[in-house]
Amino acid sequence: MITQPAVKGADSELVSASWTEPEAFAQLFDRYSAMLYRYVSQRLGPGPAEDLVGETFLVAFSRRRSYDLAYQDARPWLFGILTKLISRHRRTEAARYRALLRAPVDSEVESPADRVAAGVTAQAVRSELAGALAALSAKDRDVLLLIAWGDLTYEEAARALGIPIGTVRSRLNRGRRKVRAALGDANPMEEE
Repeated sequence: MITQPAVKGADSELVSASWTEPEAFAQLFDRYSAMLYRYVSQRLGPGPAEDLVGETFLVAFSRRRSYDLAYQDARPWLFGILTKLISRHRRTEAARYRALLRAPVDSEVESPADRVAAGVTAQAVRSELAGALAALSAKDRDVLLLIAWGDLTYEEAARALGIPIGTVRSRLNRGRRKVRAALGDANPMEEE
């Protein structure tokens, strides 16, 4: 009789348990697949997202014995694998940003008040943001998007990319500065 592992603790415990009970690894998929899917969908669109998330977990499963159990949270590890897989799709990502840059902003609004509200949202600067992201170097874009869309901390982004935290800080600062300049030094996320 096969029993389902009852491990519901830290990610490191799930990885460790999966060495003898591979089914335990499925709990990591349950925890993080939606988060990874949202992240890759924002970067590349929904088309390749499902395949890349699946591939991320296949790679992670095959490398689970090399996971450093000192880290309880596997998110940075999974985002690191996913980011490396995304790097194979740089052309797709750049094409997506160029398409967003050319796409008209949906301006159908119902009232003048709605028009004003629409003008201050991030949607109103979609093409400028897409252009700014496309103009970033791949390394700066990876750091910026892991933190902004992946919701990773600086430390987690450093671990995901295998770089020092100081490098994360400098790439993030440079990326933010370039995006802010492309948006006319405005932050679409801040409300007045």
